[in-house]
Amino acid sequence: MGLYIKYFAMHLKSQMQYKVSFCLTALGQFLVSFSAFLGIYFMFTHFNTVEGFTFQETLLCFAVVLMAFSLAEMLGRGFDLFPRMLGNGEFDRALVRPRNVIFQVLLSQMDFSRLGRVIQAALVFVYAIPNSGVLWTWDKVVTLILMVTCGSLVFFGLFLLYAAISFFTVEGLEFMNIFTDGGREFGRYPFSVYGENILRFLTYIIPLALFQIYPLLYLLGRVTSRLYMLLPLVSLLFLVPCVLLFRLGLRRYKSTGS
Repeated sequence: MGLYIKYFAMHLKSQMQYKVSFCLTALGQFLVSFSAFLGIYFMFTHFNTVEGFTFQETLLCFAVVLMAFSLAEMLGRGFDLFPRMLGNGEFDRALVRPRNVIFQVLLSQMDFSRLGRVIQAALVFVYAIPNSGVLWTWDKVVTLILMVTCGSLVFFGLFLLYAAISFFTVEGLEFMNIFTDGGREFGRYPFSVYGENILRFLTYIIPLALFQIYPLLYLLGRVTSRLYMLLPLVSLLFLVPCVLLFRLGLRRYKSTGS
């Protein structure tokens, strides 16, 4: 943990060397995600509800996914840039260091300009939490924390999966953006609105729904079973095949010679 904190401080300090550039980039990230918020707002100027969810309830859902994705992208940026490490031979240096390879890739890059998205998600939470109609008992607070925390780890798993596939292709596969950036975009609404087949896929294959729609139903009081509260923890099982695939690729890795 001490080493992680040192790298965290190092990346933050290096990116803050150019404060104006950093602030403008963070502002750009804020504005890009703000356009998604405007899309939700204009949708609800024409419709009172979407699949039975009100504007405030949808904003709560939007904030959870945006916060989870932004934290994963900010702290797990090294996996998103992993194909570049493979291509320029930088990954070879990680193999001779006495540290876990996954940990080294994680520390290789952090992008704090994503704070713009984190701030917007926090602002949406400030509005949605008191206006969503949720009775905030201790179990509802724990549920919300699990949704954000486990959601970040699921997105982190998707970035790790993207890195693992790069062992076999060298270049990153853009289709993975369907599940990372696409998950963030489609996650602005409860996943149930996209139909049963999509909901099943996002439950059993890529478990985005396990930290989004199901615990949201518990927050809103539409289901009473505590199982829905704990489903975000079940989504963490997704990390197991992601790590196994990365280790499989690592065993088959051959240097590019760059």
